[in-house]
Amino acid sequence: MVPKGLRTIVSTTLATSVLFISASLALAQNQAVAAISTNSATATVANGQRMKIKGVVTRRDADSFVIQDARGVETTVRLTPQTSVKTNGGFLRGGTNYAQTNILRGLNLEVEGRGGPSGELIAEKARFNEADLRVARAVDSRATPLEDRASSTETKLSQVEENAQRLSGQLDELAAVANTAKGGARAAQESADAAIAGVNETNERISALDDYTPQATAAVNFKVNSAVLTDDAKLKLDDLATKAMNTKGYVIEIAGFTDSTGGLEKNRRLSERRADSVIRYLVENHSIPLRRIITPYGYGKANPIADNSTREGREQNRRVEVKLLVNKGLLQPSPTMNRPTSSGEDE
Repeated sequence: MVPKGLRTIVSTTLATSVLFISASLALAQNQAVAAISTNSATATVANGQRMKIKGVVTRRDADSFVIQDARGVETTVRLTPQTSVKTNGGFLRGGTNYAQTNILRGLNLEVEGRGGPSGELIAEKARFNEADLRVARAVDSRATPLEDRASSTETKLSQVEENAQRLSGQLDELAAVANTAKGGARAAQESADAAIAGVNETNERISALDDYTPQATAAVNFKVNSAVLTDDAKLKLDDLATKAMNTKGYVIEIAGFTDSTGGLEKNRRLSERRADSVIRYLVENHSIPLRRIITPYGYGKANPIADNSTREGREQNRRVEVKLLVNKGLLQPSPTMNRPTSSGEDE
């Protein structure tokens, strides 16, 4: 039997140990919280502080990326040649090694590392699932062409606006000529009218930059329950691709359809596969850039062009419609203005 005095000493020692451990845990928690200072949903990691973050990649640069966690806080992550990029699990939980370039926008992953001198997280390990990588690749393949088209449109808008500013400057010059010239009033007025017409034409071109007009169309047909291109379909696509490569500022619109036989969901998936077959052929055989292809859509059995109650009608409805579109603003000629000619005579 343990003496009463000894039991008292043991109890006191255990209580002291529990208090010490609790204080240590509280101190560690405070240090971890202090390691990240947030300001408007942006996190800064203390230099040397070890940190693990789970979230989604929202921006990707050459050797860094930004990850946003479930709270909406964003942290900059720096990659080094020693950063290990793998999938979760695998044989003996080893995972599959991936290049750092596979860290894409939209990828859900977990990053572990230490704080850097500039408040970023220097990544030692990055882990993700194969399924999340496939989703991120799909998102990136869709987002990049849209961003390229938006950037191209912005550049063209800037060029047109600069042209309008130059024309406005010419208007000021013509006004000065009209005030100082004695015999050139009529010529100055004609030139001013031409300049105003040029400005109006420029404004019309700016308004038409988001409007497209068809330059060529093709309808390729498929066999029943098939998404395989026929020889006739390939010839039509070859002809349209040739026209596209000789056209400036073009985009290609692709829409897939089926006949009325079969279920709604089955027809929708079949029409999407047919549209994908057309895209793959144009890209692989004619090097059509993906940024030139508008996001395709499978309409299923909607929008028939013929009677589905006849065999011939169903054959026509099993199709993919391909349209070559050109920006209307680019089709219009650039505005010009003639400078006034001096008569050399005084009134």
